[in-house]
Amino acid sequence: MEEFLAGYNPRLYAPVAVTVDVVALTVRDRRLHVLIVERGVEPYAGRWALPGGFIRPDEDLAEAAVRELAEETGVATRPAHIEQLASYGGPGRDPRMRVVSISYLAFAPDLPDPQAGTDAAAAVWHPVDDVPPLAFDHARILADGVERARSKLEYTPLATAFAGAEFTVSDLRLIYETVWGTPLHAGNFHRKILSVPGFVESTGQTTETGGPRGGPRAKLYRAGDARLLHPALLRPSREEEVR
Repeated sequence: MEEFLAGYNPRLYAPVAVTVDVVALTVRDRRLHVLIVERGVEPYAGRWALPGGFIRPDEDLAEAAVRELAEETGVATRPAHIEQLASYGGPGRDPRMRVVSISYLAFAPDLPDPQAGTDAAAAVWHPVDDVPPLAFDHARILADGVERARSKLEYTPLATAFAGAEFTVSDLRLIYETVWGTPLHAGNFHRKILSVPGFVESTGQTTETGGPRGGPRAKLYRAGDARLLHPALLRPSREEEVR
């Protein structure tokens, strides 16, 4: 091995850079929002983009994603959930050179207002359904991230990552409706949630007051220990497909 490395010449190969891009999602004002930044430098100065940047030689990919999120947006709180989404490596996706991006998907409830930093001129939470044109191939990455989030809500308890430590079934239903972009039948949803083993567990407590129209106080729940939902909670459109 030492003999091989002594004669190895990396200049024989075309240079390739690696970046990370983050699709950070949260629910605000009953709408699904994504964190985007206004680029302050070329290429695409003045265009909106997902937060991200080049990885450092001494850091892990996930560490780079969390660092870039903090440096470009000021959101230093580690998301409640972060996972690798996909890789993007089309030859023309970056005008500077061949750049391969490893994207990450992050969820968290009640993330703070962002503050632009490093090479970002601005940073905002923006509704996913009305996002401005994005630089590079970030529109594709965002679309893939939103679809991953919608799919994961079907078969994992990931919705609780948006909900906080304690929540009502109505709170959870609002998250599903917001991420899926479709209204749900309250009674059917309540029945399905409580029929999935390990999805949620009761705290034994209730809300301090009833709903906006009065009535009994709602029971409070916390995330259970399930890692997969069985049976899955399918989107209404998917329920029609499997029938």
